[in-house]
Order: sequence, then C-alpha cells, then structure tokens
Amino acid sequence: MTTAGEIMHAGAQWIPATETLDRAAQLMARLNVGALPISDKTERLCGILTDRDIVVGCVAKGHNPAKVTAGDMAQGTPRWIDAGADVSEVLEEMQSHQIKRLPVIRNKKLVGMISEADLAKHLTDDQLAGWAEKVYARS
Repeated sequence: MTTAGEIMHAGAQWIPATETLDRAAQLMARLNVGALPISDKTERLCGILTDRDIVVGCVAKGHNPAKVTAGDMAQGTPRWIDAGADVSEVLEEMQSHQIKRLPVIRNKKLVGMISEADLAKHLTDDQLAGWAEKVYARS
C-alpha cells in the first residue's frame, strides 16, 4: 500500500489567515510553490491560497494585495488527507472535489502537500490519465 505520506512533498508551510497577499506571494516565490495552506489562529486549516487566487481574485479586480489577506480569499470547506491514507483515497479526494493540491495532515499537524507533480512521479500513466480526466472535466 502506498500512502499519502509516501508521495507527498514534505515540509509544506502554513500562511496565517491574517497575512497579506503580497507577503503570501513573496513566501510562494521563496519556497518555489504555487499554493499555501491557510491556517487560522489555532493552526487549523481554513483554506488554500494559490498564485492564481492572488492574480485573478485580487490584482485583476483592482484590489491592493498589501491590504487583502489570505483569509479574505479562503472560500468553501478546505480539503485535506491523513498521511496514512492510501493513494486511492488521495485520488478519490482530489477527483471528487476537482482539486489539484491537497494538504497532508498527521496528528493534526501539516506535514506536506500533494500536487500534480507528486502524482506524476508516483502514479502509473493510466492512473494519472484517469485522475486528470476527472479533475479537469467540466462539471
């Protein structure tokens, strides 16, 4: 059995919900990532912020990224997976919610993220094609 913990990119980092988007963009650049999990004041997952969220949801709408916070951008119920979950559960979670990045949690702590690149490294071509078909399908 392959687990989420085995395919994840370890060392994911939270961004506090109170942090501004300009600072979030700087952190993304420093970490060379396109998404950051958003944490509330108790370090519980409250959303995921993507580089696209910053550009489309803030800058393109004429808002100032130095004034808008990560928490302002958090929408919906954040999805996550336990580090011990089987890869089939990872695929199901990502496919059923059409998401491309998934935080990995162990003992209520963020331990990593699973992205498309992680899946490409660990799945068969058939598994990856099936995942892409469901995640990118228009609903």
